[in-house]
Parts: sequence; C-alpha cells; structure tokens
Amino acid sequence: MAIIKGTGIAAVNYPTGMNLGGDPSQALIHATTTGNFFISLSSTDLGQGLKTVIAQIGAEALGVPFENVLINTADTDTGPHCMGTFASRTTHRVGNAVVQAAQEARKVMMEVAADELEVSPDDLETDGQGNIRVKGSPDRSIHIIDLALAAHFKYGKTISGRGIYMKPKSDVDPETGKMDPDSTEAHACTVAEVEVDTETGEVKVLSLKSAYEVGRQVNPALVEGQIRGGSLMGMAHALYETTQPYYPAVDHMPGGFSEYVLPGPMELPEIESVVLEYPSVNGPYGVKGVGEMTANSPIPAIVNAIYDAIGVRITDLPVTPEKILRALEEVEI
Repeated sequence: MAIIKGTGIAAVNYPTGMNLGGDPSQALIHATTTGNFFISLSSTDLGQGLKTVIAQIGAEALGVPFENVLINTADTDTGPHCMGTFASRTTHRVGNAVVQAAQEARKVMMEVAADELEVSPDDLETDGQGNIRVKGSPDRSIHIIDLALAAHFKYGKTISGRGIYMKPKSDVDPETGKMDPDSTEAHACTVAEVEVDTETGEVKVLSLKSAYEVGRQVNPALVEGQIRGGSLMGMAHALYETTQPYYPAVDHMPGGFSEYVLPGPMELPEIESVVLEYPSVNGPYGVKGVGEMTANSPIPAIVNAIYDAIGVRITDLPVTPEKILRALEEVEI
C-alpha cells in the first residue's frame, strides 16, 4: 500500500451563448434628474457579478463614472426581455444590448449638451468624470447633473436608449450537420496534481494550475473569483458530489445538505491561474464568457491525474474511494 502522485491535463473550448432560435437579450437605459443612469434588465445576477460588469460596460459606453450607473434586474413581467442566465452568455449578450442602448442615450445626451454649450454635438467629448466638454477647450463643459436637469426641465427631453442583441438562428444543415450555434468561444487548460492512497482509495488534490483565454476582462477581480470558485466546483464534481451514488438504485441518496458530500476548506488545493486576453470580434469591448468554463477543465484533469497515479481508468463520476479500491482489486485479479 502506498501514496502515489499523479499529474493530469485537460483542455476545453467553451461556447458563449446557445442557438435557441435567436437567443436575444434586451436592455433599457434612462437618465434621472440627478444625472444617474438607470439600466433595466430581466437578466439575473446569480452571484457571478453581472450587475457590476454591466454597470462598468454601461459607464464606459455612456462616458460617465461607474458610480452614476444603477442596475435593476427586474423580473420577466416588468423588465425587457432576456432569454436567461445560462451558457456563460450574459456579459456578452446583455453587454452588447447595453452598449447599443447606451449609444442611443449618449446621442441625446450630447445633443442637449450641444444646445447648452452652443456647439455641434460632434465637437463634444466626455471625460469619464461626469463632464461633457468641448474638444480642445476643457474649461467649456457641463456636468451630467446640470445636463440632466436641463434635459428634463428646459428642453423636455428624455435621455434614454434601447438595445437588443440577438444571435440569429442557425439551422442545421441536414446533409452535413453543420451549424453555427454560439457567438464566440473561450478556451481553458488545467494541469492537476493529485495523491492517491492505494490503501484507503482517498484522493487528495494538491494543485490545480490553469490557463484561461477569456477575451477581454471587464473586471479582473471577478474573473479571478470565477476561476477559484470554478476550480473548487470542478474538483467537487470530480471527487465528491452526487445525488445518485448507486444509480439506478436509490440506496443512500442524500436527503439534504447535511448528507450531501462536499469539499471543505481543508480540501482546498493550491490554485494558480493565468488569464490570456484575445478579444472577441463581436463581444462588448471584446468580451467572451468565463463562467461555467472554469469548472469544466479541472474535472477531466483530475481524472487523468488519478489514471496517471494508479494506471486504472475510471469513467464514472464522482471518483470515490470505493471506486478506486474496486478498480485496483480488478487489476490485481
């Protein structure tokens, strides 16, 4: 009996968005009288940071401070249409819709500023600090609060915009099966190092080292959080999590989270990652999807590392100590 180390590698390419007959998402933007911009969505923030990155994208497209952008993810009854938060699509699809809506709102904003400053809209620029100024004459400017007040109470104009992004449906070629189901693709590669105890069948993941190609990072800290969380989630899927341990038999099914096996802080491996930025041609500022992909490559990398350690290929997840011991017994027989 021994503790044996193994190393495994796995690479994936991950599609952003799905076909689904068009897969559209809408966004609406309007300015308040105090110079804030309200972005209305029906897209759900599941904790992945959607509200933050969409506010960043909206602020960049409008040319206003991040603090001046508010996000409302209403609901499907009152908000603009969205297909949903899935397929790592929301930053890409919703971001594109927000950029489109922001461009329309920005046009009105610049027209009002032009009237106030008595210049052409083409002669104006935003400074990202809340001011619209005359190009080459930064002292001639108007603050977004004064601009919003003028739009509402002097000109009777609504600074607002509408946006929708839709990936056109791609039908399957009946002869070849060819289709174009996604908007863009991100990529990842993970190297896993494990220790396998051949006496107990226990697997300890020592490290997960990954490279992720995610297009342009809108918020690097959130990308890092996705990577670390996805790495642990992938490890959990590879070694621990199951609701049907003896499928199709119903024996020993967990009845709640107290019986559902998950890794804890003591099982956390060393996690290292590098992020490569190759902007997509159709994402907002080059964005691709980075959500679900982070949990994908760790799974086969860990399974491959176990195979490298014990020389037995296990094809049924999760790879429990019982499965490892049974596999080793079959080899010895």
